[in-house]
Amino acid sequence: MKIKKKYFVALFSLALVCFSFVAYKKYQDFVSEQKKYKKVRTAYQEKESYLTKKLKEKNLSLQNLNILMVAYKEEGELEMYVKSKTDKSYQKFLTYAICAKSGELGSKNQEGDYQVPEGFYHINHFNPMSSYFLSLGISYPNQADKRRNPTRKTKDLGGAIYLHGACATIGCIPITDEYIKEVYVLAVQARTNGQTTIPIYIFPFRFTKQNKDKFYKENNSLVGFWDNMKIGYEKFEKNKQKLSFQIDAKGNYMFD
Repeated sequence: MKIKKKYFVALFSLALVCFSFVAYKKYQDFVSEQKKYKKVRTAYQEKESYLTKKLKEKNLSLQNLNILMVAYKEEGELEMYVKSKTDKSYQKFLTYAICAKSGELGSKNQEGDYQVPEGFYHINHFNPMSSYFLSLGISYPNQADKRRNPTRKTKDLGGAIYLHGACATIGCIPITDEYIKEVYVLAVQARTNGQTTIPIYIFPFRFTKQNKDKFYKENNSLVGFWDNMKIGYEKFEKNKQKLSFQIDAKGNYMFD
């Protein structure tokens, strides 16, 4: 009986070592793959030490990091939130200026309307060869966008919406080359730490009373859509946790 127990312990230990090795190799493979590109290497060379120092102030590290981003179109700001892999709630880390705007307040509904989407998305593409230095794809159109526009095919809704460098846009979120270096490194690290879904929430504005009084009055047709988004805004403001939601047949977010 003792022999069997020792045999089981040995097998379990071996399996744990193998799992750790595979996880480590996967991490290294992703980092190495990204660092094949000169712009990614430049981003790490210029920003890794700075980000390491700033994260240490919050008792975090690049090796144990999850991130979440929130953008406000009217205020022209992108907020970066961070937490460890085991924490439930995020804490605000850095705020970046969105350096150019496109379109108006309101959702994106078709290709070529120059609108920045509004909704609850995630990063779906790492682009180390971007024409805008580096870029991260945003998962527009999501199911809510599609269901709010049932007469349009997915291709008619547009796409290729990115968070990127430089300072020009026709529907994307530009934050300059310097800042995209930081955001890209943080996103790569979060991804390699096992965060397969990196949320990015895009709001028309902060839902303060002043903003509501002003923009609701000026955009009557958007009040229902924005009220739906406001529920998610308030839940995140209260808990600083990743939002959990379903999407109903009409494209409304149904928050858990």
